[in-house]
Amino acid sequence: MMTVQEFATKIRESDSIVVFTGAGISTESGIPDFRSPDGLWTRYKPVTFQDYVSSESARIEAWKRRLETYEAHKNARPNIGHYFIQSLEQKGKLIGLITQNVDGLHSEAGLADTKVVELHGTNRRIVCLKCEKSFDPDEIIKRLVGDFSSPKCDACGGILKAATVSFGQAMPPKAMRQAQEMD
Repeated sequence: MMTVQEFATKIRESDSIVVFTGAGISTESGIPDFRSPDGLWTRYKPVTFQDYVSSESARIEAWKRRLETYEAHKNARPNIGHYFIQSLEQKGKLIGLITQNVDGLHSEAGLADTKVVELHGTNRRIVCLKCEKSFDPDEIIKRLVGDFSSPKCDACGGILKAATVSFGQAMPPKAMRQAQEMD
C-alpha cells in the first residue's frame, strides 16, 4: 500500500491526472451519501426510472424526497477536497474529473465545466423527459406546496425530472464517452 507521502509525491510529479470522485467527497459539505449506515438508502427504497415515468404516485414520492433534502443540497458549499481538485487544474495537472456526484460542487469550486464529467447527471437542473426543456430547480420546487401533483413542462406538458440518472435509467452516452476518452 502507498503511504500518503508517496501519494503526494506522485501528484507533485504528475502533469496528467484524472480524478474520479463519489459521494464521500461531498459528505463534508453536508450532502448525505447513499450507502453508509445512515445513508439515504437505509431510509428509502429508490424510485426506479420505470416507476417514475409510469406512475404519478412514484413521481410525487420522488418529489417529496427532493423537497426533504432540497435546502441542504442548495446551500451546500465546496469543501477542501473540491478545492484541491480545482487546484490541480490551476497547476495544469488535471486532464479531467469524472464524478458520480450530482451536487455540482466541483463546478462551484471553480473547476471548468469542460473538465467535469458528471456520470450521474446533476440535481442543479430539472429537465422535461419529452421535449428536453431545462428548468432551474427553484422554479419547480416553489410549485410543490400542499397536496401537489407532479410538475409538468410548461412547454409541452411532459414529465419533469431532476437531470440525474435514476435506477433503471440508461447512463448518458455523452458522459460515458467523455469519461472513456480521459486517458
